[in-house]
Amino acid sequence: MITRSTNNREQVMPQHSALRLENYPPFKSMNIKVLELDELWQRVRILLPLEPQNLNPGGTMFGGAMSSLADPIAALACAKCFPDYTVWTKSLQIDFLRPGTDDLILQFDFPQDLRQEIETVLAEKGSYTPRFSYGFYRADGTLCCQIGCEVAIRPADPDSHRLGFRNREA
Repeated sequence: MITRSTNNREQVMPQHSALRLENYPPFKSMNIKVLELDELWQRVRILLPLEPQNLNPGGTMFGGAMSSLADPIAALACAKCFPDYTVWTKSLQIDFLRPGTDDLILQFDFPQDLRQEIETVLAEKGSYTPRFSYGFYRADGTLCCQIGCEVAIRPADPDSHRLGFRNREA
């Protein structure tokens, strides 16, 4: 476990997952910091700093950095919750509402009712494509970017490890 202090609160999170995200090559160059990550990925908070490598020509947060970070989060959460399935981001919609004029925090929550719905549909049909909604917020709570993400959850092919995310952590 790794502990980080945020807003005078200490957060304990799975060290392996947090460090893997922070050191994932596309994210490492963005200098992200995992602020909060619970064991089952039900609540995720990631800091995307407003630094030179994340700026657009207008001096605000580059939309490509936001979309790159947002892309795998819901799929990774599904991979953690449903390890016997292969998952991938099927579609990603991004609505840039306000400029990112400061550091942004990606806030992802996996609602319990959606998790139960996915479990029910998977038991009945064997596959599902749920939709998630999350976003990037300024420190003052202002929503700057709304994310809509559909995640394909399909039966795992035991002979392939390249079809999508699979939970490889014990």
